[in-house]
Parts: sequence; structure tokens; C-alpha cells
Amino acid sequence: MGGGGEEGDKEECCSTQLIDGDGIFNAEGLENLMKNSECGLSYGVVAIMGPKISGKSTLLNHVFRANFKEMDAFKGRSQMTKGIWMAKYVRTDPCMIVLDMEGTDGRESGEDDTEFGKQRALFALAMSDTVLINMWCHDIGRFQAANVTLLETVFQVIMRVSSHRKMTLLFIIQDIQKIWDGVPKPEAHKDTPLNEFFNLEVVALSSYEEKEEQFKEQVDRLRNRFIRPGRLAWPSAQKIWKYIRENKDLDLPAREVTFVTVRCEEIANEKLSHFTSDEGWLVLDEAVQSGFVSGFGEKVSSILDAYLSEYDSEAIYFDESVRNLKRKNLESKALHLVHPAYQTLLGHLQAKCRDNFNKALEQSLKKGEGFAASVRIYVVSSMLEFDQGVADASVKHADWDASKLRVKLRRDIEEQAVSVCSAKFEELISNYENQFTKALSEPVECLFESAGSDTWALIRKLVRREKETALSKLTTALNGFELDQETFDQMVQNQRDFANTLVEKKAREKARNVLIHMKDRLPSAALNVLSVMSAIRLDEKPNRIGNQLLSSIVAPVNALCASFWDEIPAEDTLLTPVQCMSLWRKFKSETKSIIVPAISVQEARRRSRYKSHLWAILVMISLGFNEIMLLLKNPSYLFLLLVVYLVGKPLWLQSDIRKLCNRQVSELVSGLQRFSGGEQVP
Repeated sequence: MGGGGEEGDKEECCSTQLIDGDGIFNAEGLENLMKNSECGLSYGVVAIMGPKISGKSTLLNHVFRANFKEMDAFKGRSQMTKGIWMAKYVRTDPCMIVLDMEGTDGRESGEDDTEFGKQRALFALAMSDTVLINMWCHDIGRFQAANVTLLETVFQVIMRVSSHRKMTLLFIIQDIQKIWDGVPKPEAHKDTPLNEFFNLEVVALSSYEEKEEQFKEQVDRLRNRFIRPGRLAWPSAQKIWKYIRENKDLDLPAREVTFVTVRCEEIANEKLSHFTSDEGWLVLDEAVQSGFVSGFGEKVSSILDAYLSEYDSEAIYFDESVRNLKRKNLESKALHLVHPAYQTLLGHLQAKCRDNFNKALEQSLKKGEGFAASVRIYVVSSMLEFDQGVADASVKHADWDASKLRVKLRRDIEEQAVSVCSAKFEELISNYENQFTKALSEPVECLFESAGSDTWALIRKLVRREKETALSKLTTALNGFELDQETFDQMVQNQRDFANTLVEKKAREKARNVLIHMKDRLPSAALNVLSVMSAIRLDEKPNRIGNQLLSSIVAPVNALCASFWDEIPAEDTLLTPVQCMSLWRKFKSETKSIIVPAISVQEARRRSRYKSHLWAILVMISLGFNEIMLLLKNPSYLFLLLVVYLVGKPLWLQSDIRKLCNRQVSELVSGLQRFSGGEQVP
């Protein structure tokens, strides 16, 4: 063919060599060509194949206003196009990418022409929507010139690359069906017709050299047949060519997988990019940072489903195994981006469950419900809340395992329960100790200050009563904790010991100041104080300390020259016998100047009362002389008086009043006698 169209039209669609005659890919040229365009990123792709020197470049120049190099018939018929050239036609929507392929069956390419030709053909199939097969009418039926070998390769590749995607082959030849029937086919496509894979179209063009005007009219009509929906194919062009070149044995299955793999990966990366910048996902991811988001799993699944659906739609015509593999990779990468937000969400869920457990347990205890039963109930409810939250947060495409977080949450809740239990124990024990202190401190102190022979008996009775009251309430409170018997018994015993310790503490305080208390009393009462404060006697054992003190003081012996009391443990001893003797001597020494005058006054009053009694008797006899004579004259009155006396005397002897009076008088007298050195008081 000769020159190809007007110069202005050719310059409108500048060409660039994409792959040179040695198979080197021109990445820089591709990038520059794609940048210098106002077409956006969507293109239709048309490639042309055919024998060498068949006018392929001239045809493309006229159809797409390109400027591919054309053969000049006047300079000899030699091959012009080497490798693959590329041009862009911008007058259609979408823009058209035009590939001018080096011709086949020529001698210029040498022995490697068959392999390189197939590589170029495979590349054209990978990149194009429409492949134009150009040939002269006199080549029809010629095996090489008609590209029969090339067409066989094309058919085999298309069957393996996809069972759904159709490609348009535009022929100006005949006998295509014969070539299809002769191609070896996989078992699945033994009876598949040619039109299952290809839209076959045949166009007859006039000779450009002989009928130029008619040729131009025909190519104008031909141009409109190439306008199809565009697709994003060119970012993967260099990768596809690289794989094709490196596979030297031209293994068709590997070749087809290479193309499908690159294309599916390209679609998957595009969808991943869209997912990453999706506004719904970004809002959701930001919300998760602040707290638990209800419906997280469903929302993420919905967004991810949308992009996976888009992937499926765009990759539907590619091999299923490769398509599914890249789909899984897309899904995996998207889930990898979602997982940190999922982990953050579960962290908020754990904190929420812990807080709800603490609040529920606190409210339960305020209502007086049992601690152990409440813990069981709210542990179950908290774990159920966590499980429901995990289900709500789960993305259906993922199989994330939250079991470790669940175990940690349960451990945290149980540790919190133990902490609350300890705090409640401390509060409970503190309350009962305060009750013991309030109930015992002042009464025990008062009993010590009064210090009588029955002081310790009264203290034991008081302690026993308060223990029974307090421990009854404590037992009821502890039952709610469902303690094991050993722990329960130990806590009760601790409270018993606390009451005893409180009494012992008071006793030791009083023992340190016993001399002061002794001085506030008469000698006999002072001896009682010393006896009471000598030892702690919370048991029921007999008290012999008072008798020892009394016998040693009235008739001094060596009984008090000892460092312990009989039957009194060392830990219960407050004042040893030696200390008691020393305190008594000190008491006598410091109080003698006060007691001796008091005794003299007491004796004087006694003598005075004796004299007054004699005068009273004489007065009574004088005034009652008549009554006495009446009794003597009437023996019945005497008999009646005798009966009253005999009956009243036993009652008098047995009465507590007489005993009390006799005891007080006896103690007072004996005390005064002992204090004065053993002298008898008249």
C-alpha cells in the first residue's frame, strides 16, 4: 500500500513504539503517551494482525488518523513495522488505543520469528477488545500467509483464558470455520461452536493503491465498528509482556494464567484502594476509636460485599480458579485493614462488660443479696453480653477468634469479684469490731473501776452476751459469701479473739495504774482492786488470787515471793505476786497518814453510839413499864412474842441483807485491823 492519508490527520494521533523488534518494552514511552491525553483512564483497544507487507499500518492510519510508518511502494516492498507500535485516537468515547503489530511469515525476523510472533499475538489478545485480521484476497487458503498457525494459537489461548469473555475478530477472509474445527480443544469445549468465543465479522475493502477514494469511504464506516465500552487495561501491559517474554516454551496454560492473574490482581488492587478510601468505612473506623459501635460487623460486611461484588462483575469472564484466588487475596487484604479496628472494638467491649459487672454487683449488694449468688449471676450475664457483642462485631468474611479475649475477660471479672469480696470482708469485719469496741470498752472499764470480787464473772457474762449477739449477725452476713467451713470458722474465731483482746487491752491499761485506783478506796476495797487487776480471767477457772493476797497480807508469809500465780498462764498475768506485795506496801506507806486519823474518828463514833444505846434502853424501859407489866400478867402475849422470835430469826440469818451487812462490817473491821498492824479494835 502507498501513503496513508493527510498529514494533519496523521499528526492528530501520534504513534509510539511500545515493544521494539528485540522484545524490549518501552515503559517511558507508554507513560508519556497515556499522560498526554484528555480521555481519562478508560480506553477501547484495537489490534491488527496479518502477514508482513499486507498494508496493516496504512489501514490503521486511515481508520484512526494515526501516523504509523507505511511502506513506500516506489522504494521497494520491505517490512516497516518492527515489534508493536501504539497510537491513541481521541475522537471517540471512550478513546481508542490502536496497536500496530509486526507482520507474520516474513523473512526479515529470522528463525525466532515464530516464537516472537506468538508472543506478540498473545500480548494483543491480552490487551485488546477487537483484533483485526488483515490479508490480501490472494492469500486466502495459503497456510502461512493466511495466518492459520497464528489463528490456531489464538483459538487455543482464548479457550483456556476464559469460557465467558468474547473477543471480536474482524476478518477479510474465508474458511475460518475450517481452522476452528481443526484446532485441538479441551474436553469441555469439544463441541463448542466458534461463536461462543468470538464475534466473527468480515469486511471487504477496496485496494488503496488502485481505488483510494473508495478505500477511504469504506474505512470511515469501518471506524465506527470499533467503538465499545472502555476498560482499564494499560497499567498491566508491561507486566503481561514481561511474563510472556520470560515464558520461552510458549506453554499456553501458563501464558493464559499469567494474563488472567495480572488482570485479576489489577482489578483486586483497584477495589482494595476504593475500599480503603470508602467514606462509610472511614467514618466507622473513626467511630470505633471512641467506643463500642453497634452493628460494626454488619456494616463492614456490607461495604466489603459491595466491592467484592464489583470485583466479581469485572472479573467474571476470567478463569474461575485464578479469579477466585485473587478474590480471596482481595478479601484477605481488606480484612487485614479491618482487623485493628475489630481489636479496638473488642477492647471497648471488654471494658464495657467489666463496668456493667461492677455496677450490677454493687447494686445487688446494696439490696442485701448474697455475694456469691450475685457473682455467679452477673459473671454469666457479663459473658453473655461479651458473646453477643462479639457476634455483633464479627465480619462474615473473617474467621477471627475471640476466645483468648473471652478468657481474659472472665479472668478479669473473677479477679474483680475477689477484690470486691476482700473489700466487703474488710468492711464487714471493721463494722463488727467497731460494734464490739462500742459494746465492751466503756462497760468493761466501769467494771474494772468498781473492782469487786465478782468483777471478772460480770466481765465474762458481758463478753459472752455481746459475742452471741454480734456473731449471730456476722454469721448471717457471712452465709451470703458461701465460704468453705474452714475459712468461715476462722473468721468467726477471729472475732471471738478480738473481743477477748479488747478486754485484755483494757485490763493491761488499768493494771499499769492500779495504785491510783487503790488509793481511791478503803484498804479492803483496795485489796479487791489489786486482786482483780492481778490477772486476766476470761475462763471459768476458780479464782484463788484474792485468798492468797488476803492470807499473805493478814499473816505475812512467803506466798507472794514468786513471779507467777498458781494456775494462771504467764500471758494472762498482769501483776506478779511480788509486784502485788510491793504495790500493797507502797499503798500502805502513801495512805497511812490518811487512814489512821480516819480509824480514830470511826472508833470515837463507835463508843459514842454504844453510850447512846444504853441511855436509849433505860428510856425505853422507863416509858414502857406499863407495857412490860401487861406482858408479865398475860402469858399469852409472851408466848406470841416467843413464836415471832423463833420464826423470824432463821429468816434473818438467811437473808442477803444480813449477809451483805455482816460482810461489809467484817471487811471494814478486818481491813482496819490489818492496816493498823493487826491490833484488835474494841
